[in-house]
Amino acid sequence: MTTNIDNIRVNGERLWASLMELAKIGATPKGGVCRLTLTDLDKQGRDLVLQWAKDAGMTVTIDKIGNGFMRRAGRNNSLPPIMTGSHIDTQPTGGKFDGNYGVLAGLEVVRTLNDLGIETEAPIEVAFWTNEEGSRFVPVMMGSGVFAKAFTLEHAYAATDIEGKSVKGELERIGYIGEQEPGSDKEIADFCRLTYGVEFPMAAKTVVKGKGANPFYRQLAEITGSTPKWNFHKYLINRDGTQVVAYTSFTKPEDKDLLKKIDEFLK
Repeated sequence: MTTNIDNIRVNGERLWASLMELAKIGATPKGGVCRLTLTDLDKQGRDLVLQWAKDAGMTVTIDKIGNGFMRRAGRNNSLPPIMTGSHIDTQPTGGKFDGNYGVLAGLEVVRTLNDLGIETEAPIEVAFWTNEEGSRFVPVMMGSGVFAKAFTLEHAYAATDIEGKSVKGELERIGYIGEQEPGSDKEIADFCRLTYGVEFPMAAKTVVKGKGANPFYRQLAEITGSTPKWNFHKYLINRDGTQVVAYTSFTKPEDKDLLKKIDEFLK
């Protein structure tokens, strides 16, 4: 018998109960949550979410910056996973849902698929990122930034809070330094292909700013006066290499001026 997926709905009560249970960890008097990254409370939250994932039959992997990846196998595990997720650290006066909903909604999808006995073709992976809020350590979006190679693992490890405690030290203290290298070349290429339809050849990941920056990107920054601040910073180079133009992360791929310049450089 084939399940009509158009009629499938997640278990809203179960999702709500999970959100409320997680919100108890670091709960504040006014109904919010204070669960800063890499604190004992963050460890409790991580432990709880990962246990739920294991209870749902998912495998768990932690990378070297403490990002968590929870995977449900598919029929063809050689396929790139369908990914979703967010973060479970909060601001000092955070709410119950920011970030947490993105993670637990993904987990609830897996639970619902399990309830219905549905096997997907590709695996499903739910992720949570370390220090996404950036309330305790700078830079913000740290785990995803290391994964995407916006900055190095060593740069993230060296960041300290106002008490002088380092990211690496706190990851070690709460037991969340994994063995997996963040963001392999294949993972990044698969993400770009599946998300943006990228089919052209891609360069391998590299460092684009700071002391360890690739000389090519260092020269581009010097020529344009524009250094990458975050993901999707763009440099356009014309065919003979005589012109270089930079666009910030805020410039969308479909931006009219960007597309016009690409057409101009391709002539």
